[in-house]
Order: sequence, then C-alpha cells, then structure tokens
Amino acid sequence: MSSSAAAAAPAAPILEVANLTQTYATAAGPLTVLDDVSFTVPAGGTLAIVGPSGSGKTTLLGLCAGLDRAHSGGVRIAGEALEKLDEDGRARVRNAEVGFVFQNFQLIPTLTALENVLVPLELRGERGRESDALALLERVGLAARADHYPVQLSGGEQQRVALARAFINDPKLLFCDEPTGNLDAANARTVTELIFGLNRERGTTLVLVTHDPELAARCDRTLRLRGGRMVDET
Repeated sequence: MSSSAAAAAPAAPILEVANLTQTYATAAGPLTVLDDVSFTVPAGGTLAIVGPSGSGKTTLLGLCAGLDRAHSGGVRIAGEALEKLDEDGRARVRNAEVGFVFQNFQLIPTLTALENVLVPLELRGERGRESDALALLERVGLAARADHYPVQLSGGEQQRVALARAFINDPKLLFCDEPTGNLDAANARTVTELIFGLNRERGTTLVLVTHDPELAARCDRTLRLRGGRMVDET
C-alpha cells in the first residue's frame, strides 16, 4: 500500500458496538430497553446519541462504558471485548481508557476540587501529579478554586471540575451523559466549548447523550434512538 493510500485510510474504530440488546425482567414480563443496536466510532471522532426520554440513550452509554453487562451483543473499546471481562476487568479498561462527565456532576463532597480531579489517578495508584491536575483546573478556569469543596462551587463550576477530572487520566474515550442538562444557558455554552476544545486538544473520542440539538449538531455524527432501536444515523 502506498503512503498516500495509507494516509487516506479511515481511522480504526476506538468504540465498536455490535447487535447490542438489553432486556430486564419485570412483573409484566421481559422489558427490552435496547434492541440490536450497532455502530462504530473512529478514534478522534465525535458522536451524539439523541432521542426522547425512555429511548435507551443512558442505558446504551452505560453499556458502552462497561458500567453494565448487556443481555446480548458486544462492545469493544480499543479492541478489547468488554463482554469477555469480569467487573474488575471492565473497571481496568474504564480507568485506562475512559473519562466520564455526568449530568449531576458526581463530585465527592468531602474532597476539594483538586482532590476530586485526582481521584482517577488515586484509583490507578498514581501519585505526584498535582501539577497536572492544577493545569487542568487552570484550563477550565478554576485554578483559583482548587481548594474549594463542591458545596462552595456553582453548578457550572462543579461541571468544569468534573470535566477536568474526566481528562486527568488522558482517556481515549470521553462519555458525556447530558453534560449541560443541569446548567443555565451561559454555563452550558462554557461547558460545551470546554468539552469540544479539550477533546480536540487531546485527541480524545467523544460520545455524548444529549437532548440539546445545538450540542448534537457540534458532533460529526448523530445516532437517533426510539423505543430502544436505532432509527436514524446522520
């Protein structure tokens, strides 16, 4: 293969989802929340997952991140099949490859902003990277708030701390679940710019669930769910 042909080849998928189905037992019988969903995301790509409430978006994101095990189908992150791993194995992949930003921030209330950013490194047994955490807090405009606790921060500030925490372990994949859902318009714009700016700067792959059409429009592709099925991809 010539060098020009190699340069033109598409990026290999960092996330591969194949025939993913999730069914839960209920008193009324089996409830299928996701039904045969398949897609891939190339390294460095950005994908929005949209759809009405109850369409399976958050369930899909959790399965992609290995937070839950699917009824059938498979997920690969950086070539590693999550369905072949136990909980410890999936946790290892998450800590090595994945960053998270949630709608409700999920900061630890007894830790300062700086300590919250350092949590993923603590879980990996890494020490001595306070300067990296401070640099990320500076990047999100919160260096002066490093010693503040979550209760002392506004919602927008808490989400920026969560964003710094998501990037501290240099993830290949960033999963965002309604990252602007609890923010006012001004803070939503700030967080959106930071998400896409950091994603671009660090070469991360972004997968986000959102109800915000403007946020979805910033992504390379949009996957639409309805009733647990993929009904459109643009």
